[in-house]
Parts: sequence; structure tokens; C-alpha cells
Amino acid sequence: MFSFFSTSHKDACARKQAERQASLDALPPVYSEPLSLTEQKIHALSLSQLVSECKAGELAPADILIPYAKKTVAAQAATNCVTDLMFEEALRIPAVANLPHNVDLDGFDSTRDRSLLGVPLSEAAEFDIGTDTIDIAGHDTTIGFSRNTNRPLTSSSAIVRLLQDAGALVHAKTTVPAGLLGLETTSEVYGKTSNPYDNTRTPGASTGGGAALLACGGTKVEIGTDLAGSVRIPAHFCGIWSLKGSVGRFPSWGNHSSMEGLEGLQLVCSPMAGSLEDLNEFWKRVVMARPWEYDHTCHPIPWKNVDLREDGRKLKWGIMLEGGEVPITPACQRALSLVATALRKQGHEVVEFIPPDLDRGLNITYQLLFSDGGEQIRSLLSPGESLNKASSSVLDLLALPKSFKQLLAYFTRKSDPGSSSLLRIMNTKSVTELRALTAQREAYRAEWHDSWTKKGLDFVITVPHPFPAFKHGESEKVNLMTAGFTAIFSLLDYTAGVLPVTFVDKDLDQLPADFKANSPAAVSAYAAYDVEGMHGLPLGVQIVGRKLEEERVLEGMKIVEDSLRQQGTVFSNRVQVGPKGDIE
Repeated sequence: MFSFFSTSHKDACARKQAERQASLDALPPVYSEPLSLTEQKIHALSLSQLVSECKAGELAPADILIPYAKKTVAAQAATNCVTDLMFEEALRIPAVANLPHNVDLDGFDSTRDRSLLGVPLSEAAEFDIGTDTIDIAGHDTTIGFSRNTNRPLTSSSAIVRLLQDAGALVHAKTTVPAGLLGLETTSEVYGKTSNPYDNTRTPGASTGGGAALLACGGTKVEIGTDLAGSVRIPAHFCGIWSLKGSVGRFPSWGNHSSMEGLEGLQLVCSPMAGSLEDLNEFWKRVVMARPWEYDHTCHPIPWKNVDLREDGRKLKWGIMLEGGEVPITPACQRALSLVATALRKQGHEVVEFIPPDLDRGLNITYQLLFSDGGEQIRSLLSPGESLNKASSSVLDLLALPKSFKQLLAYFTRKSDPGSSSLLRIMNTKSVTELRALTAQREAYRAEWHDSWTKKGLDFVITVPHPFPAFKHGESEKVNLMTAGFTAIFSLLDYTAGVLPVTFVDKDLDQLPADFKANSPAAVSAYAAYDVEGMHGLPLGVQIVGRKLEEERVLEGMKIVEDSLRQQGTVFSNRVQVGPKGDIE
């Protein structure tokens, strides 16, 4: 019986990969050719420029799609980042197919403004269209599980419907890890996705496929989901921009998760872009499209223009250096220092911010996240199907008898207090225990609010992750608990953006001669810090505001970027992928 079902799993994976390859093989030869000079110019246009030229009749959506489709095909060959290609479908949506040619659309009668007309977009595979987590009618939404293959959906998610009404070209779905759990984007359904800066390394997870596609220039905007850093960590690893909003600000209804119904720590749809300008424009245009008319979970909050530099005002920034047991690597620390120095040179105040008991906050986070003991994720696995090692380790821990974990916790309390703490708390929760955790979460949020207010902070700056992108297979060393720098802001429901700053430098980012890891978790993680091999990888920072401060955080990100520019630090994408997928 097991052998039969195991074979069924393998067959489902093989069939899905064969379908994807067949769609690639069926593409016209033009998609494997280099971009023409005209196509290069189109590809270089900003989001707002694409929309303006489409509305003016100077560009047709089909003309825009071709260079992005070529880049998508090349990105897939280089990194294995795509699950579905939808080039022809993207042009068949009513907002595009019914477009009058050579007509200025400013005067064209339409029930909705085509505010994203001609903008190429991709989504992670948890959506009903988009990434393999967002629902798109006519396509599977697998979230990396073989049981979800060959189950095309009959309707699209709220964000997809909004985007298509706005004229966006949703042309690809991107890879995610099985169950959306982990720091690497791998699944037995689609295989391993690589970082376009170095194909021996991970692009992060869970929106690793989308981050890789975006860094390769295969899309203008990628929409993924962020539960504890699933958009922010890939943005950091791949050198792109992202913004996780608070729950209810960006349409999320219709996406899929391996933890459906989780309320204690909610998953939110979050976009990534290839520039801060495009990220800001996309957020603005989505909110101005009145997403609450598509998604009942969206707050009806109109877009607000924010100017934090009015009258020469200077801001107060708190640098957060603590994020759990594993300290920040020298490379990521240098990126933070560059930002702090740049802000101070522009007259802003930068202070160290020590958050309220972070270990306690993260313990609440992990208990809420795995309050079911991992049962939902286990129930989605087919016989013979497995997760990546880091995720499997968490599920194995959760499955141990509680009495055995308590005994292990007692004997490791001095030698490994971090692991001892996890052993004590990582258990299936009763309804009463879950309510108590929710009350603890609210009390912890209140402590953060008070601490932030007393410090008089405008923003907190920290790293998205303490490491640059590490090698495939090393997530077990680095472990999921290093996601504390992102997970804590999901617990707080704060707005958090990521922007790239610089690159790893093998000479500047060496470990100090006297460095000593302060815990077994840090010893394990630092075995993956290879500054020679990491040379040239992107490094980002995380800019954090409070709840529902999306416009404010985007403005804060502009101030950081402008300050860096003033001191001569300008991030530029270094990914070069040939038409055949060769990384140059």
C-alpha cells in the first residue's frame, strides 16, 4: 500500500515537471532570443512609465510582455523559479484584450481605471494565480505539495482579480517550498530553486522563486505571502525591494497556506519589486484600486501621501542588533552600519534600540505558529513525500512525546538553554493554552508600543536575516530560528520593508580573530558563514514602522536610500543571465 501511494506521489511530481517542460518547449523560438535594442529600452522603463505609455497608445501590452517573457524563460533555465507560464493568458484578460489600439485612454470610458495597464506581474504558487500560493483560475495552487497537482482552480484570488481589472499582465507563477516552511525554496514537485547571484546558494523562502525571477528581470512586481519573513528574507538574499504591510491593508483573500485558519500569527500578501520607485507605485495603485471591494478582509483605508521631510524635519531611528540566539554576521552588520552612518550625515538621530525581552516574544511567536503540533503540514504530505531537512527537524521536534521533551529540556538547560527552552514550549496547545498565548501576545505588543513611544522613535532599522544567502542544504545548520529578525515584526503586526544596500566583501567582512559563538545554535549557524564564497552576494536592511504605517515606511525607505546615495552608496543589480539561462 505504501509503495503504491509513494509511486503516486512520484508520478504526480514527474507529471507536473513534464507539463512545465512541455509548456517551455512549446514556446515560439523568439522567446529564446536575446532582447533587441527596442526591447531593452522597454524593459528599462519604470512601472509608471509603462502604464503611461500604454495609456497613451505608444506601447501595446504585447510589446511589453515580450522582453519580460524572454527574461522569464532565461530565469527559469538559470534558477528553476517558475511553476506556470501564462504569456498568452496574460493578454486575454478583458482589460487588455478589449483595449482600443492607438487611443489615449485618459478619455476612454471604463468602469475601473487601468492603473496597472501593461505591467508584467508574477505571483508565488500559493495564490490562485501567481506564486504557487495565490489562486489563478485554470491553474493548480500546489504550495509545493504533490496532492495539490492536477487540481486547476475555477476562480482567482482577490488580488488577482484586482490586478487583472487594472490591466496588469499576470504572466507567471513562481516556486515555493513544500508547505511554505523553510529558508530554502525546494519541493519534490518542482525541485530546487537557486539564487541568481550564485546557483550553489538559496534565494531564501518561501517566495524564493519570485525573488529569483525578479532579480533576473523576468517580472516587474512579484506578489508573495509573508508569515514570518517569507518575502523579506528572499528580498535580502536576492537584492530586491519588498514591503510587508499589516494585516488587512493588502488584499490576501484567496491565497493558500499550509496553516489555514491560523489567527495568532497571520499570513499577509506582500509585494516585491526591482526598485523602490516601482514598489511604492505598486502599493499606491493597489490601494487606490479600492481592494476592500474585492476582499472582505481589507480595511477601507485610502492611500495617504506622506512627507517626512517637510520643513527639514529630522527623524529618530533605532538600530536593533538583537534577534535571537544567533548574532548578526559581519557582512550584515556592515550593511546596517552603512545605513546608520548615512542617516547621521544627513542630520538624523540614530540610537541603539534594545527591544522588550526578545526571547519571550519569539517564544510566543513559535508557540502560536506551531500551536497544532505541526499536524496541518503533516496532513498535507503524501506518502513518500518529504520536506527539507530544516522543516523536518521542526516537525520531528513537535512529534516527540511531551514528557520526553521535558526531560531533555531539564538536562540541556545549562549546556544549551536555547534548545532547552524550545523543548519546553514546542507542544500542541489546548484551546485554553492558545487563548493564554494570545493574551501574552497582546501584552507583549503593549510593551513594544510603550518602549517605542518612550524612545520617541520614528523607525527601527535592523537586518532581515543575520546571514547573506547560504549554500543549498545548509538551512539545517542555520535553522529556522534565525528568522527572529523578521518573525518578531509579524507577531507585532508592524509594517516592515526591505531594501538592498551593498554586497558581501571578502576583505571587509571577515570574522574577528577573537570571535566566539555564544551558543550551540550560533556555532551551528556560523559553520555556514563562508565570507570567501559569499563575496558579491547582496545585503539588505529592514526598515520597520508601526501598525498600518505602509505609506510612512515607504517614505522612510526613500530617506534611507537618498541618504546612502548622498554618501556614494548606490545599489545596482549585478545579475546577468543570458537567453539560455547562463549566469554571466
